Amino acid sequence: MTPKERYLKLQQHLKEENPVLLDIINTYKELDKIGYKTGLLTKEQSYATQISWWPLISVLGTFSAGKSTFINNYTGTELQATGNQAIDDKFTVLCYGSNAEVTTLPGLALDSDPRFPFFGISKEIDKVETGEGRRIDNYLQLKTTNADILKGKILIDSPGFDADSQRDSTLRITDHIIEMSDLVLVFFDARHPEPGAMRDTLQHLVATTTERKDSDKILYILNQIDTAAHEDNPEEVIGSWQRAISSQGLVGGNFYAIYNEASANDFNDEAKAERFKRKKDLDMERIYQRIDKVSIERTYRIANTMETIVEEMHVQKIPLIEKAISAWRRKVIATDVVVFSALTAILFFGLTSFGAFETPILQWQISQLMQQSIVYGAGFSGLALLIIFGIHWFLRAKFAKWDIARISKTDSQLANALRHNTRFWRGMFPKEPRGWSKRNRNKLNQVVMASKSAIQKLNDQFANPSGKQEEKSTNLPKVKNNVENNIDKTPLETQAETKVAEDDSTSNLDSNEAKSEESEKTIESPKAPISEK
Repeated sequence: MTPKERYLKLQQHLKEENPVLLDIINTYKELDKIGYKTGLLTKEQSYATQISWWPLISVLGTFSAGKSTFINNYTGTELQATGNQAIDDKFTVLCYGSNAEVTTLPGLALDSDPRFPFFGISKEIDKVETGEGRRIDNYLQLKTTNADILKGKILIDSPGFDADSQRDSTLRITDHIIEMSDLVLVFFDARHPEPGAMRDTLQHLVATTTERKDSDKILYILNQIDTAAHEDNPEEVIGSWQRAISSQGLVGGNFYAIYNEASANDFNDEAKAERFKRKKDLDMERIYQRIDKVSIERTYRIANTMETIVEEMHVQKIPLIEKAISAWRRKVIATDVVVFSALTAILFFGLTSFGAFETPILQWQISQLMQQSIVYGAGFSGLALLIIFGIHWFLRAKFAKWDIARISKTDSQLANALRHNTRFWRGMFPKEPRGWSKRNRNKLNQVVMASKSAIQKLNDQFANPSGKQEEKSTNLPKVKNNVENNIDKTPLETQAETKVAEDDSTSNLDSNEAKSEESEKTIESPKAPISEK
């Protein structure tokens, strides 16, 4: 599927789901064009597919930590099988569907649909382990049902996490999920094992996420805390988990403790039961509030991602491209010097061995042929240049290939950009990376402004700092549209056209008032009798 087809599919879906995001799509298209020109994107890629356009909530955690039970309780549907042992070893994407029955679809449905966050994930898996991408159904599945609470959002349930035994492919998917999600719920089981034995899991699920700029979207949930009720000091059990997670860098109030009332142990103490329930209810309410806000946060995230991409280009990508080109250039020049010096030394040694320098160079047969005929002169000169440049192009292509293969293991975008800048016809000493022109930099500034403008429009939906209510008028949108369309016009033209629109609005208001008076008179007058047939 081409980027054009993906955008068309997105536009069709957003018309129904979230029309506010339709304008942002055009800005993403402009951003893609610059990505193509700088080599950061291939023609099959798009920045729009690097984010989820629908609110995405991920549930990660250890085996038997209560992830599936939490999802079933939240949706009010038995979507996921539950149990004390590992039930499912796949990542399950849950979304709204038209059927009341739970429908399960293979991972291919997710890998091939740009609307879902796993679009093209098989290629990423292949980078980790060649051939595993073809087995995408072993990693992913899609489940749908008509639970109303799933409308407008996507949930992901992960298999139990064990950092010691999981394959690299699964870890890659986990990292991808965290990157794409608007809210990440990380579950731990208070029953087992102890926090100290969870060092590797904590390292991957906590330490690697707290360094993120958006680490606030990750909530750490200690489940099954009812099992601590029989301890002499149940608060110490919770405290030990808090300390264990805090030791990995967690700061702030993103730690919650809950349990499932339906399967809770007997507390044998009403006061303790009340205390645990109060704590659980408060934390569950806070978790659900975060889930409810995901739709708003997602819309803002999509708008802000454009500015983030531009900032990443300026601060990280372009400097890295320049550094990679410079390193490649140094290798080529150094090797050129060594190779041609060696060839010159070998040639000089050979000519000396055969006594060629005993005769003046101009009296050599090849020199005489070049002087006598322009054809020979041009031919020998062209052959010499062809050999020289042939060796140079071979060396620069080899070094480019080696550097691209090395970089692609950690940064595919940078590797593609280096390939883009080391084409055989491109010079060795460009002033700037390919596509990084002043014109394109200006376009990126326009993308940033469009991002800020989109956020302002979103703010208008939720905020009204002046506190004034807008005048009720059927033609108010018309006045607003006229103002927006007249941005490039002179103040006098804009003022005149806006005045006409306001006059039309006033006349419509008068007309509405007149109709209202007539309506009141009609209501006050006695109704005519209904004739019977």
